[in-house]
Amino acid sequence: MRAFTYERARSAAEAVAMAARTPGARFIAGGTNLLDLMKLEIETPAHLIDVNRLGLDRIEPTADGGLRIGALVRNTDLAADPRVRRDYGVLSRALLAGASGQLRNRATTAGNLLQRTRCPYFYDTNQPCNKRAPGSGCGALDGFSRAHAVVGVSDACIATHPSDMAVALRLLDASVGTLQSNGEARRLPVADLHRAPGETPHLETTLAAGELITAVVLPKPLGGVHLYRKVRDRASYAFALVSVAAVVQPDGSGRVALGGVAPKPWRREAADVELPRGAKAAAAVLLAEARPTDQNAFKLPLVERTLGAVLAEAKG
Repeated sequence: MRAFTYERARSAAEAVAMAARTPGARFIAGGTNLLDLMKLEIETPAHLIDVNRLGLDRIEPTADGGLRIGALVRNTDLAADPRVRRDYGVLSRALLAGASGQLRNRATTAGNLLQRTRCPYFYDTNQPCNKRAPGSGCGALDGFSRAHAVVGVSDACIATHPSDMAVALRLLDASVGTLQSNGEARRLPVADLHRAPGETPHLETTLAAGELITAVVLPKPLGGVHLYRKVRDRASYAFALVSVAAVVQPDGSGRVALGGVAPKPWRREAADVELPRGAKAAAAVLLAEARPTDQNAFKLPLVERTLGAVLAEAKG
């Protein structure tokens, strides 16, 4: 790990001011992803700003009947909150499907959204990776790609986004509140937070330098049956090969989002229209842009089968 300096912020405004005067600084809270990347010298920030004491650790109702989740709410606390379990069950289920209990006790809401890919070529500094070293190439394209993305990819990157929580938030049409380095607040949909790789896969979000996530806001509850099913190589502490988040209403209508198949949480609203017709019709819309490799083409039928299992469970 390379040497770095460190300071603690006492407010969100102070945190973004610290970041503005120290180019290349990074915010740190739980550190469950960032510290690993620093040990491998994939991330090499010269300065860390500790944001654990900003008071952003509460879950509060909003005026329109939704919930405001502070950026520092730990994953364990969010999954266990009675309001989340009752009204946003897909979010609770997705959180419990991710990582281990120890990691969930440390990981924060904002950090979960911003975690970086677990692509082995990204983690191996001896391999080419456009995310880690722009312009070096993508080792996965001609390498081992079984766990990689099949939709939303580019010729520069086929890595997947690792977050289970982000898939549920995308399904729920959540939004993210931030504070920019100039002190101005803004709010953007989770749908617009993560970038497609294109030619610049190292640019993973639409956040500006020094912009701090302060909260995630959920709209009013959708009702219906909330389900999250994750298919992985082992029963725990493994990232999704395919995951399906769904809310299904009594009449068979609903909405669906996918994880483990794209560089960002994957949702196509047009697929919701096809849900009453069944998993095959909805999966065809979700995967219309698919560009699988020979090694991960199995994910296409796996999406359909997993979605079919979710719809069957929703019907009881």
